Amino acid sequence: MPIAEIVICLYRVRKGSERKFVKLLERHWLTLRRFALVTAARPQHFRGVEQDGRPIFVEIFAWKNAKGAQIAHEHPEVMVIWEAMDKLCEVRGGRPNMEFPHVQPLKIRVQA
Repeated sequence: MPIAEIVICLYRVRKGSERKFVKLLERHWLTLRRFALVTAARPQHFRGVEQDGRPIFVEIFAWKNAKGAQIAHEHPEVMVIWEAMDKLCEVRGGRPNMEFPHVQPLKIRVQA
């Protein structure tokens, strides 16, 4: 069975575009789920600000497997959402407007 791949999406949203961006986030995972590209585990969403006060959003979800993102690029409905997200984000401090590191869980033993 393929191993789910977790993606941490960091979005550097333009000031004043937060409401529009949230609307896209509301559609994002549901669209990916409709095409069976992500696991049933609901995504996590966070909102914050960078040191300069400009908004950032974080979305964490799990692709069903390592090819999920690649397959998503073939779906016009997904691409419409991604293109709209891209337009609401901005490059900052030499960093891209959006970043998508794919990660696997790490078990750390913590001793009290």
